[in-house]
Amino acid sequence: MTAPVFVVDSLAPGDLSGGQYVLDGPEGRHAVSVKRLRPGEGVVLTDGRGRWAEGVVRAAEGKDRLVLAELDPVHEEQPELPRITVVQALPKGDRGELAVETLTEVGVDAIVPWAASRCITQWKGERGLKALGKWRATAREAGKQSRRVRFPDVADAATSKQVASLLADAAFAAVLHESGDAPLSAAELPSSGDIVLVVGPEGGVSPDELALFAEAGAHPYRLGRSVLRTSTAGTAATAALLTRTGRWS
Repeated sequence: MTAPVFVVDSLAPGDLSGGQYVLDGPEGRHAVSVKRLRPGEGVVLTDGRGRWAEGVVRAAEGKDRLVLAELDPVHEEQPELPRITVVQALPKGDRGELAVETLTEVGVDAIVPWAASRCITQWKGERGLKALGKWRATAREAGKQSRRVRFPDVADAATSKQVASLLADAAFAAVLHESGDAPLSAAELPSSGDIVLVVGPEGGVSPDELALFAEAGAHPYRLGRSVLRTSTAGTAATAALLTRTGRWS
């Protein structure tokens, strides 16, 4: 799928009746004024939840109105298996958005912000809501950029106990940590169910958190000899898992 992707609020089969569709608002402005799409070019509409349809530009009107025609029936992409969730400890500055962006690009299915005990950044009150909004907006934009039609879910920030509960329900649960005896590349992976991967903060996962996660069934694994930053470790680990599960085959 190489045509540019634009997000619409709803993409039920009846939404495309009438032979044409008008894309306006912020998405229309991006299509007309930024992408500068012209008649005859193809586009993809998606609701970001798996539904999508292809269309052809019939006209660009003004600065924020794109008229589409030749719309295909609505398709639905089923969730891929096994589902991969990354629990991402809160990094400093804009490294959180970097992590979300690259995790979305490689194909992760869900991202859980984690307020680990050693996180310098803490999401509280309005600041926390604003930061969460940035993560969700980043996932949406990265999903469009990478031509996805099913964007990752970005959950509310979780405590360590909530992360442990998530790990307990997983078919495979792992914590990226230097104490791991085995590399993640050698782990036995399930063919279905949830894979949950925990990425700690720059200060590392604390002994208490490691013990809590071990009780929930999560084992520590290492990636390799080099030490990756928290904003890139999850992406590297997810890529390794995707190749081994067959989702990148």
